[in-house]
Amino acid sequence: MKAVPGSSRSRIVGELGDRLKIQVAAPPEGGKANRAVAEVLAHWLGLAKSEVELVSGAGQPAKVFRVPRLIIK
Repeated sequence: MKAVPGSSRSRIVGELGDRLKIQVAAPPEGGKANRAVAEVLAHWLGLAKSEVELVSGAGQPAKVFRVPRLIIK
């Protein structure tokens, strides 16, 4: 997946090649954007925030999150 922090609003934009593109309003500092992306994903998938775990890409636009039985790139 590709995360775009500092956007005007938080939302799933759609597909970007073979990845999912998510924009979040949170700034890319102190993990705020990563938490916001996890929250958007959790809401979209109908899961609790605690079920969405950042696996890699904490400081990069390209991220991998783990959710129950899924890996979203």
